[in-house]
Amino acid sequence: MDEDAILGLDAEHEIDRPDGNFLVRLGERVRNIRAQRGMTRKILARDSKVSERYLAQLEMGQGNISINLLRQVALALATPVSELLQEEETSVEMKLLHEFLVRLDPQQLQKVWELLFVEFGGLHAQGKRERIALIGLRGGGKSTLGGLLAKRMGIPFISLSKEIEREAGISMGEIFSLYGQSGYRRYERRALEAVVTKNKRAVIEIPGGLVTESGTFEFLLSSCMVLWLTASPEEHMARVIAQGDHRPMDDNTEAMEDLQRILQGRAPLYGKADVTLNTTGKTVQQSLEELSRVVNSHSVPGATS
Repeated sequence: MDEDAILGLDAEHEIDRPDGNFLVRLGERVRNIRAQRGMTRKILARDSKVSERYLAQLEMGQGNISINLLRQVALALATPVSELLQEEETSVEMKLLHEFLVRLDPQQLQKVWELLFVEFGGLHAQGKRERIALIGLRGGGKSTLGGLLAKRMGIPFISLSKEIEREAGISMGEIFSLYGQSGYRRYERRALEAVVTKNKRAVIEIPGGLVTESGTFEFLLSSCMVLWLTASPEEHMARVIAQGDHRPMDDNTEAMEDLQRILQGRAPLYGKADVTLNTTGKTVQQSLEELSRVVNSHSVPGATS
C-alpha cells in the first residue's frame, strides 16, 4: 500500500508541526536582510506600513506575523516572501544561481539540468540505466507491469512503500498518523537512498507523491531510469476500484474531480521522467511489451511512448 492509498486519491494532506524556533529564525532573517539593504527599522516601517514596534517584536522572534503583513514587509525589502519563510539560509551562490535560472525558458532549463547532471551527476549516476523506477498515480500499472518486467529481466522488483515501512518499523498508516507528511517524507528519502545503494539492478515501484518532494525526486532522476506510467483518469479510477478500493464509489463525481486535479498538478513533475508510457486502452501484455522495448532501447531523457 502506498501513500496515495493511505490518503485516498489525494496525497496533498499536510500536518502542521509548529516550531518555536521558526519565529526566531524568521526575525533574524528580516533583520539581516534589512541590514543588507541599509534600511533602518523606521524606514522599513514606513515602506511596509507595519508599525516600528511590531517590526521590533518580529525581529526579536516574538511576533507571530500574519501572511499579509509579512508580504508587506517582503515587498518593502524587495525580497520574495519565500526567502523569508525558508527553513535554512541560502548561500549567495545559490541566490545568484536562482536569479540566473529564473530568466531561462523551460527548454533552456532542461538543457541546464542535463548539463549539470553530466558534470555533477554523482556516485549513483553510473547505475542510472540499470535501475528502473516506475512513477505515476495508482492505477497506472506500476505494480503489475513492474513485477512482470522484473521477472522478465531476472532482477528484483522492489516496492518502495514496503521499504519505507521496513525503514520505519510500522505500517504506512501509522507513519502518517504518528509523524505526519513531513515525517513520512524523511522515511521515504532514507528508504530510496538505501534501495539505490544496495541494488545495482532493480525495478522499483515509486509512491505517487514522491515527485512532490523536490530533493528526493532529483535523487531519483539522478540515480534511476525513470518511467512515468500514465493512463486516462477514467482508467486510473477503474483500475483502483478493480484493486478492491471502493472509496471512489462513495462520491464518484467528486473523486473523479480530485483525480483530475491531482493528475493536472503533478503532470509537470511526472513529465520530468526519462520516458512516458501511456497504458490507456492497452492490455497488460501490450503495455509490458512496450515497456520492455523502451527499457531495452535505453531511451534518452524526454522520450515518450
